[in-house]
Amino acid sequence: MWNKWLFTRVDNSGLIFFRIAFGLLIALEAIGGIFTGWIRRTLVEPDFTFNFIGFEFLQPLPGDLMYYYYGLMGVFGILVMIGFKYRFSMFCYTIMWASVYLMQKSSYNNHYYLLMLLCLIMIFLPAHKALSFDAWKNKAIRSISMPRWVWLFIVLQLWIVYSYASVAKLYPDWLDGTVPELLMRSKSDYWLVGDFLQKPWIKWVIAYFGLIFDLLIVPMLLWKRTRLPFFILAIFFHLFNSFIFHIGIFPYLSLAFCVFFFPTQKVNKYLLRNKKEHYDGEEVIVPENNTVLKLAIALWFVIQISLPLRHWLIKDNVLWTEEGHRLSWRMMLRTKSGRSTFKVVEKGTTDTIIVKKQHYLSRKQRRIISTKPDVIWQFAQRLKEDYAKEGKDIQVFVDAKVSVNARPYERLIDPKVDIANEEWNYFAHHDWILPSNLDK
Repeated sequence: MWNKWLFTRVDNSGLIFFRIAFGLLIALEAIGGIFTGWIRRTLVEPDFTFNFIGFEFLQPLPGDLMYYYYGLMGVFGILVMIGFKYRFSMFCYTIMWASVYLMQKSSYNNHYYLLMLLCLIMIFLPAHKALSFDAWKNKAIRSISMPRWVWLFIVLQLWIVYSYASVAKLYPDWLDGTVPELLMRSKSDYWLVGDFLQKPWIKWVIAYFGLIFDLLIVPMLLWKRTRLPFFILAIFFHLFNSFIFHIGIFPYLSLAFCVFFFPTQKVNKYLLRNKKEHYDGEEVIVPENNTVLKLAIALWFVIQISLPLRHWLIKDNVLWTEEGHRLSWRMMLRTKSGRSTFKVVEKGTTDTIIVKKQHYLSRKQRRIISTKPDVIWQFAQRLKEDYAKEGKDIQVFVDAKVSVNARPYERLIDPKVDIANEEWNYFAHHDWILPSNLDK
């Protein structure tokens, strides 16, 4: 039964169209990073970046080389779109994007994580079997069908993302409209809609429309009766996010995913006019390595389902500690502001140096240094390394206070703990992060 369900051949029009759209969008993402100044602010201006802990070896290329790096990524995106050396091009873009993602956290975004996962997935999917340079050059790989597991894989991955995004909103500050109100308050100067977004009822619409949309969008697109109205809602939802939050290609990538929910006959007819044939058979072709494939798929989804749950195993509220926040589809759930002081004391002395953060950090980095405990820890390690080059063994004490969702400021870090000599554990609570009053 499982073999029949997973390996029955279905038309591949949706996947082919998605490859074309995906290639174009990832090319635009790379090229856009150059012309919007994102690369300059995030990767060129800083003297160093706050990488994902454990990936310290990943740092931006010196000088202007990151512009060329992104230009090459754009080229690989175009090659994916036209299907030229598809798997190689997709692999190269994946490695380059993952490297940038892991080398910096100043611009952390769940969408960047999603793009990394999608790039990795697309390497292994047969998205180059039609309307591609590869298929034009090599007739042996041409196909108008694909195994059903490809469709299932993509839909289930989307379902996980949207479901966790919805469930994460089930907490008081979202349900009472506090977070949407704060998010819209920062948009008051927007042309045409700024004043409208400040109306009292807008926060309720955003709070509950966002929650319900994330919860229902995948099942409603799967159901024929609700597919069209929810697709129209998806267009509004994602274009609204694009205009208000300026989140790059991701609203359009989300809309491109909708192609997997519509009948492939219509996709073939209206979106792939040059793909003459449509597959109507139900042939079952079970590959020789099907057991390995099934185990790989199962392992992937065990990780995807488990990883966002890890913060429940870590002490205190993830909104406060940030422990387990990343890679968990916790999107636009809170606003934070903070202030911090870093004090350096050389061991064996009582001399205290107040660190001037502007001498070490870019403006973008200074915006996150006071609210993210892992970044605070990394900066303390950086200070320790710098002073060690001068032959000094130091302690670093941090006094950081944070406001979550416009609440009164509370102390985040124990100011008596030498952060520079603490160890970091990805899957455990750090006692130098003080408890909060969020749940009281």
